[in-house]
Amino acid sequence: MSGHSKFANIKHKKEKNDAAKGKVFTRIGREIAVAVKEGGADPANNSKLRDVVAKAKANNMPNDTIDRSIKKAAGDANAANYESITYEGYGPSGTAIIVETLTDNRNRTASNVRNAFTKGSGNVGTNGCVSFMFDRKGQIIVDKEEYEGDADELMMTALDAGAEDFSEEEDCYEIYTDPDSFSEVREALEQAGVPMASAEVTMIPQNYVDLTSDNDVKLMNRILDMLDDDDDVQEVYHNWNQPEEEDED
Repeated sequence: MSGHSKFANIKHKKEKNDAAKGKVFTRIGREIAVAVKEGGADPANNSKLRDVVAKAKANNMPNDTIDRSIKKAAGDANAANYESITYEGYGPSGTAIIVETLTDNRNRTASNVRNAFTKGSGNVGTNGCVSFMFDRKGQIIVDKEEYEGDADELMMTALDAGAEDFSEEEDCYEIYTDPDSFSEVREALEQAGVPMASAEVTMIPQNYVDLTSDNDVKLMNRILDMLDDDDDVQEVYHNWNQPEEEDED
């Protein structure tokens, strides 16, 4: 799940229990399957697959698991034919929510997504109803505890490779790119030996919404929890200004 670009959320992802980690691996496995189907099983000739592999490694997915997923996707002619479908809608107090899915049954997925919104007093809207409130960006996060190099050197490596923006936060460095430049920047950092806590193309809210009532917070968390439990859901983006103590995603 993606909300705020707070590094606390990234750390929380890495500290999840085995069951939740297995869910993350399953979702990445689907992304690998789609990337292999679209561009082949050789990461050297498939930039999308290279990016998914980098995302897998950032989520601590073992190399042998990654390799097995690629081989399985390349050799299984009867594998599920996943379709990418994006839903947009509103949560409590007009919060904007984008749900990216990969599914082999669009009716099941549509029903589950709509049910999650309904249970949280939200509603699914039309395509484009909230996506204009977000910017699609490549986002790379480097943990200060893992990176021993110089901040200026890191910034120059990123900018020289085509990054749009670099910022230093309390416990991490954040690098933003145009989606088309993401692979190039990520690979430049990888070649420079920079450890990446997170590396993915994501949706960054232009503005954030505060939920002032406990009931709205409860309803919003209900939507996010139900979407998180749905196997068809790959990513969820929202513009809730989520308090760190409430971080559940």
